[in-house]
Amino acid sequence: MSAPLIQLQPNDEYNQVLEANVHPQQWSNPTPTQPYQLVVVGAGTAGLVTAAGAAGLGARVALVERELMGGDCLNVGCVPSKGVIRAARVAAAVRDAESFGVEVPQGVGFDFGKAMQRMRRLRAQISPNDSAQRFAEMGIDVYFGKASFIDDGNLGVTASDGSVVQLNYKKAVIAAGARASAPPIPGLDSVSYLTNENLFSLTELPKRLGVIGSGPIGSEMAQTFARFGSEVFLFERSEKLLPREDPDAAAVVQKHFEKDGIQMLFGAKDLQVRPADDGAICVQMVQQGKPHEVVVDHLLVAVGRAPNTAGLNLEAVDVKHDQSGIEVDDFLQTTNPRIFAAGDICSKYKFTHAADFQARIVIQNALFSIGPFGKKRASGLTIPWATYTSPEVAHVGLYEHDAKEAGIEIDTYTQHFADVDRAILEGQEDGFVKVHTRRGTDKIVGATIVAENAGDMISEITLAMTAGLGLGKIGSTIHPYPTQAEAIRKLGDQYSRTRLTPLSKKILDILRGINVGS
Repeated sequence: MSAPLIQLQPNDEYNQVLEANVHPQQWSNPTPTQPYQLVVVGAGTAGLVTAAGAAGLGARVALVERELMGGDCLNVGCVPSKGVIRAARVAAAVRDAESFGVEVPQGVGFDFGKAMQRMRRLRAQISPNDSAQRFAEMGIDVYFGKASFIDDGNLGVTASDGSVVQLNYKKAVIAAGARASAPPIPGLDSVSYLTNENLFSLTELPKRLGVIGSGPIGSEMAQTFARFGSEVFLFERSEKLLPREDPDAAAVVQKHFEKDGIQMLFGAKDLQVRPADDGAICVQMVQQGKPHEVVVDHLLVAVGRAPNTAGLNLEAVDVKHDQSGIEVDDFLQTTNPRIFAAGDICSKYKFTHAADFQARIVIQNALFSIGPFGKKRASGLTIPWATYTSPEVAHVGLYEHDAKEAGIEIDTYTQHFADVDRAILEGQEDGFVKVHTRRGTDKIVGATIVAENAGDMISEITLAMTAGLGLGKIGSTIHPYPTQAEAIRKLGDQYSRTRLTPLSKKILDILRGINVGS
């Protein structure tokens, strides 16, 4: 049996199924069909959507992947993380079951190994959607190997056996994604640390886990492992959790982190790392002007992403790039008019759903536009996002500070779940829905939701923004009772009450008098 790829540890039956789908060891690269109308580099979300969409519309497409089809999302990102988050939520539900009248016997334990096995099983179950076989059956020529541009119109693919094939193309799309990139912390290279790329290969629960960075990945995994039973230390340079999110939202999540026993070390500056006894790791820092150190068994570095541009030989095709990624215009076209890019390699929105919709723009602009006609703009996308802590934090559009910096005057409407019946009944009163509208109107410019299912709820507001529907329309839309989404409708009621001016009240008084007397 061939050695498994590094991300796919342990080499159990589920990872073997995953590998057989997303990087079959016996795969034979096809004989090129020259020229390809579109060559796609990278088989993550952006690349897969581009290749499938273009082939479905009749284009002759080649897809090149150096490692695992499905990219970060399937293999080391969205899918495995949500699998383990779900297990951690169940563990927390058992812990808190007594408040619902459920008596949990003493000694109930949590099996981390089984939770991770479940994640691997479900990841393998999902993997046929991104498999080499499925895309080949779409009529796409799938190549495994390292891609490198030769000149404007030709791309080389070097397979694992050293053989090289040359692909001639009319247009190309670079969708090679990004990877975890550790910050320059002194001593970090002297220890074996975790990133999202190897975290999901763990089979034993760390007794003590350090997490550097309280952004989405760091926060999600800190809470997950704390609920599994790890002693978790969260190191954050700033003075609050989720530093890029709405401060009120971060405060709600912080309250739950305290309940989960996470030790949050804010203002942690001048981090240094060194090996400790018995394979442990010592993290040194300065906090509030005083030196401090913590010893952990594993250290997760959850800050920093770097674009996968190395080895692509972009200079040969005049594609500008830097440490933040490939330079693209609003049409996702690079500095070479024949080459486009999509996804994490070129976008500040490093989300699977953003890559998906950028790929759709690339298909249109690369294959079906003529000059300026028929082109779509990336700036036209309304992109929501969510952090899958408990509770979740979801956002779309502008934050208050964004509006202030842009000189946009806003009205802000907030509905707390403590006043929403379903949230009370679920025991999920913490959190809120906050919507910003242009001053004096119901036009939505941004929103934040903090709730157990905020990632699902934000879509109603995203749809309203995309369709140009105001908060008043949401208020006049019947929502089932009782649901937590009723909080969004209540905001519509809040807006409607602002329209009751002295003049409108006077008119209503007159109409009432005509109908039923004074």
